[in-house]
Amino acid sequence: MTRALRCMTYALLLVMGSLAQATEFSGKVIAVLDGDTLLVVRSGKPVKVRLAEIDAPEKVQPYGAESQQSLAELVIGKPVRVVSRAVDNYGRLVALVYANDLNVNHEQVRRGMAWEYSRFHSNREVLALQREAQLAGRGLWAEQVAIEPSQWRKQHPTDFGLQRSPTSGSAGSACGSKKYCSEMMSCEEARHYLTECGIKTLDGNGDGVPCETLCVPK
Repeated sequence: MTRALRCMTYALLLVMGSLAQATEFSGKVIAVLDGDTLLVVRSGKPVKVRLAEIDAPEKVQPYGAESQQSLAELVIGKPVRVVSRAVDNYGRLVALVYANDLNVNHEQVRRGMAWEYSRFHSNREVLALQREAQLAGRGLWAEQVAIEPSQWRKQHPTDFGLQRSPTSGSAGSACGSKKYCSEMMSCEEARHYLTECGIKTLDGNGDGVPCETLCVPK
């Protein structure tokens, strides 16, 4: 390969990478997997989206469930705008997510439901929101000692390994660990887990309709 051709190839890769990172689309949120991860329907298919610049508590650590519920209140069943920054090692889009004009990533930090996690801790806006939450004692900052998820994962490697292992990008990569109707937050989420993830416990009578309390009009 000549030097000129190598330069052209490198330039093309840079352009392609920039385009991938600049991906923007609108979709409907059908599931909230934890406090910083969503399933968004894009062109009829679920896409796993990891909220950029923040890190939410793991499900099994303090405020993990509260963080997940907070994110669900912000986005579940709603149309959102997704501005992709990258694709991580787990095949998830790393993105900023907006519900109307609200920056959902930042709102999770402002509520005290996630840590600031920007590159080199350089996002002053998110840092200011975290400081505001700390001073107000919101959410996880009500705890005397709030352990960052990265440290929690090191302290509980077995729990973390069961929750998140890299996937090959198959349908299973868009499936969480939920198995029961009591864990579903919407009919759309229940249908996704039944049809895409094969969770048969959601359809006890085998009629193809999951979680009748959510999906059957009263």
